Amino acid sequence: MFFASQTFTNIHVAITLVAIVAGLIWLYGLLRNGRMPAITAVFLLFTVLTSLTGFLFPFHGVTPAIIVGIISCVLLALALAGLYLFHLAGAWRWIYVVTAVMSLYLNCFVLVVQSFQKVPALHVLAPTGAGPVFGAAQLIVLVAFAVAGYLGVRRFRRV
Repeated sequence: MFFASQTFTNIHVAITLVAIVAGLIWLYGLLRNGRMPAITAVFLLFTVLTSLTGFLFPFHGVTPAIIVGIISCVLLALALAGLYLFHLAGAWRWIYVVTAVMSLYLNCFVLVVQSFQKVPALHVLAPTGAGPVFGAAQLIVLVAFAVAGYLGVRRFRRV
Protein backbone atom coordinates (compact mmCIF):
# COMPACT_ATOMS: atom_id res chain seq x y z
CA MET A 1 0.00 0.00 0.00
CA PHE A 2 1.38 3.38 -1.06
CA PHE A 3 0.38 5.22 2.12
CA ALA A 4 2.43 2.77 4.20
CA SER A 5 5.48 3.09 1.95
CA GLN A 6 8.78 4.81 2.57
CA THR A 7 8.13 6.92 -0.55
CA PHE A 8 4.95 8.35 0.95
CA THR A 9 6.71 8.93 4.27
CA ASN A 10 9.50 10.81 2.46
CA ILE A 11 6.95 12.96 0.61
CA HIS A 12 5.17 13.75 3.88
CA VAL A 13 8.47 14.65 5.57
CA ALA A 14 9.50 16.89 2.65
CA ILE A 15 6.14 18.68 2.76
CA THR A 16 6.50 19.14 6.51
CA LEU A 17 10.03 20.52 6.24
CA VAL A 18 8.92 23.03 3.59
CA ALA A 19 6.05 24.04 5.90
CA ILE A 20 8.42 24.52 8.86
CA VAL A 21 11.05 26.49 6.94
CA ALA A 22 8.41 28.69 5.28
CA GLY A 23 6.70 29.05 8.66
CA LEU A 24 9.87 30.23 10.35
CA ILE A 25 10.43 32.79 7.59
CA TRP A 26 6.78 33.84 7.92
CA LEU A 27 7.19 34.16 11.70
CA TYR A 28 10.27 36.35 11.28
CA GLY A 29 8.32 38.59 8.92
CA LEU A 30 5.32 38.65 11.24
CA LEU A 31 7.48 39.83 14.12
CA ARG A 32 8.73 42.65 11.89
CA ASN A 33 5.13 43.52 10.87
CA GLY A 34 5.70 42.27 7.34
CA ARG A 35 2.93 40.68 5.29
CA MET A 36 5.02 38.56 2.88
CA PRO A 37 1.98 37.16 1.03
CA ALA A 38 3.91 34.59 -1.03
CA ILE A 39 5.75 33.00 1.90
CA THR A 40 2.55 33.16 3.96
CA ALA A 41 0.69 31.23 1.25
CA VAL A 42 3.49 28.64 1.04
CA PHE A 43 3.54 28.25 4.82
CA LEU A 44 -0.22 27.83 5.12
CA LEU A 45 -0.56 25.58 2.05
CA PHE A 46 2.23 23.23 3.08
CA THR A 47 1.02 23.16 6.68
CA VAL A 48 -2.44 22.15 5.44
CA LEU A 49 -0.80 19.50 3.22
CA THR A 50 1.21 18.24 6.19
CA SER A 51 -1.94 17.80 8.24
CA LEU A 52 -3.92 16.19 5.44
CA THR A 53 -1.18 13.78 4.35
CA GLY A 54 -0.72 12.79 7.99
CA PHE A 55 -4.25 11.37 7.95
CA LEU A 56 -3.36 9.10 5.02
CA PHE A 57 -0.95 6.94 7.00
CA PRO A 58 -2.48 3.63 8.08
CA PHE A 59 -3.68 3.82 11.67
CA HIS A 60 -5.99 1.95 13.99
CA GLY A 61 -8.03 4.00 16.40
CA VAL A 62 -7.31 7.45 17.71
CA THR A 63 -3.60 8.15 18.17
CA PRO A 64 -1.74 11.22 19.45
CA ALA A 65 -0.80 11.99 15.84
CA ILE A 66 -4.46 11.98 14.81
CA ILE A 67 -5.35 14.32 17.68
CA VAL A 68 -2.53 16.71 16.72
CA GLY A 69 -3.72 16.56 13.10
CA ILE A 70 -7.30 17.40 14.05
CA ILE A 71 -6.18 20.31 16.25
CA SER A 72 -3.91 21.54 13.45
CA CYS A 73 -6.78 21.44 10.93
CA VAL A 74 -9.03 23.49 13.24
CA LEU A 75 -6.25 26.03 13.85
CA LEU A 76 -5.49 26.27 10.14
CA ALA A 77 -9.17 26.75 9.26
CA LEU A 78 -9.28 29.71 11.66
CA ALA A 79 -5.99 31.15 10.37
CA LEU A 80 -7.11 30.85 6.75
CA ALA A 81 -10.50 32.39 7.55
CA GLY A 82 -8.88 35.26 9.44
CA LEU A 83 -6.46 36.05 6.63
CA TYR A 84 -8.35 35.31 3.43
CA LEU A 85 -12.01 35.55 4.38
CA PHE A 86 -12.04 38.30 7.02
CA HIS A 87 -8.85 40.10 5.86
CA LEU A 88 -7.54 40.46 9.43
CA ALA A 89 -10.40 42.79 10.39
CA GLY A 90 -10.98 43.36 14.10
CA ALA A 91 -10.37 40.30 16.26
CA TRP A 92 -9.44 38.25 13.19
CA ARG A 93 -5.96 39.81 13.22
CA TRP A 94 -5.02 38.27 16.57
CA ILE A 95 -6.97 35.08 15.82
CA TYR A 96 -4.91 34.70 12.63
CA VAL A 97 -1.62 35.34 14.42
CA VAL A 98 -2.35 32.99 17.33
CA THR A 99 -3.72 30.13 15.25
CA ALA A 100 -0.99 30.34 12.61
CA VAL A 101 1.75 30.45 15.27
CA MET A 102 0.12 27.50 17.05
CA SER A 103 0.03 25.57 13.75
CA LEU A 104 3.73 26.20 13.24
CA TYR A 105 4.38 25.20 16.85
CA LEU A 106 2.58 21.88 16.35
CA ASN A 107 4.78 21.14 13.32
CA CYS A 108 7.88 21.93 15.38
CA PHE A 109 6.54 19.88 18.31
CA VAL A 110 6.20 16.86 16.01
CA LEU A 111 9.65 17.61 14.54
CA VAL A 112 11.16 17.35 18.03
CA VAL A 113 9.26 14.11 18.72
CA GLN A 114 10.37 12.61 15.40
CA SER A 115 13.94 13.82 15.90
CA PHE A 116 14.17 12.01 19.24
CA GLN A 117 12.76 8.88 17.59
CA LYS A 118 14.85 8.91 14.39
CA VAL A 119 18.15 10.71 15.11
CA PRO A 120 20.43 8.22 16.87
CA ALA A 121 22.26 10.81 18.99
CA LEU A 122 18.96 12.16 20.30
CA HIS A 123 17.34 8.74 20.63
CA VAL A 124 20.10 7.70 23.04
CA LEU A 125 19.21 10.69 25.25
CA ALA A 126 15.50 9.80 25.38
CA PRO A 127 14.87 6.30 24.01
CA THR A 128 11.27 6.23 25.23
CA GLY A 129 10.39 9.70 23.95
CA ALA A 130 10.23 10.98 27.50
CA GLY A 131 12.56 12.13 30.24
CA PRO A 132 14.29 15.34 31.22
CA VAL A 133 16.18 15.97 27.96
CA PHE A 134 13.10 15.40 25.82
CA GLY A 135 10.98 17.48 28.20
CA ALA A 136 13.52 20.30 28.20
CA ALA A 137 13.64 20.34 24.40
CA GLN A 138 9.85 20.49 24.17
CA LEU A 139 9.68 23.15 26.88
CA ILE A 140 12.19 25.33 25.00
CA VAL A 141 10.12 25.01 21.81
CA LEU A 142 6.89 25.77 23.68
CA VAL A 143 8.31 28.85 25.42
CA ALA A 144 9.85 30.14 22.18
CA PHE A 145 6.52 29.88 20.38
CA ALA A 146 4.56 31.34 23.29
CA VAL A 147 6.87 34.36 23.27
CA ALA A 148 6.72 34.61 19.48
CA GLY A 149 2.93 34.40 19.55
CA TYR A 150 2.69 37.12 22.18
CA LEU A 151 5.09 39.37 20.29
CA GLY A 152 3.31 38.59 17.03
CA VAL A 153 -0.04 39.74 18.41
CA ARG A 154 1.58 42.91 19.77
CA ARG A 155 3.63 43.78 16.68
CA PHE A 156 1.64 42.58 13.68
CA ARG A 157 -0.79 45.17 12.40
CA ARG A 158 -2.89 45.37 9.27
CA VAL A 159 -1.06 47.13 6.48
